Amino acid sequence: MATHGLPDWPWSGAPADDLPAAERLLLDTIRTWHAAARAGAAPLPATRLTLAAGDAGSAAIPLDAMLRAAPAAVGCPLCPRVAPSEAGLLLACALAQRGARSEALAALLRLLPLGAAYAAMPAAIHLGCALSRAGLLLRHPLREAMRPRPAARG
Repeated sequence: MATHGLPDWPWSGAPADDLPAAERLLLDTIRTWHAAARAGAAPLPATRLTLAAGDAGSAAIPLDAMLRAAPAAVGCPLCPRVAPSEAGLLLACALAQRGARSEALAALLRLLPLGAAYAAMPAAIHLGCALSRAGLLLRHPLREAMRPRPAARG
């Protein structure tokens, strides 16, 4: 099977510091939520605090709902690179925010069984709306991945 022409999955393995501001805030918040949950603390207050740094505190409840419905392995708060499951969550959130619901569901299905992916979709949509109201627009990752690359010179 030929694989040329397929997009690179955005953000997977990318340095976390190279992410755009909205994606970096979302990644930091996802990692904070998981770190608090692993420590046995309530993740919602930690999430609110992280999102408040980007004036997006209203996104805490839908993010909490999405992460409860979509258990995925994520890196530690200081991991230097974006883990594949984190990239999948960022991709799903960006697509849901852009109204590409079937594509967002497909991104979640890479990480979750069918029931969990469907359960996470409403929260992902509400999260996208809350981030938009806060002025945080996630990039359209598939559009950017499908752009033609400049030809190599040499």
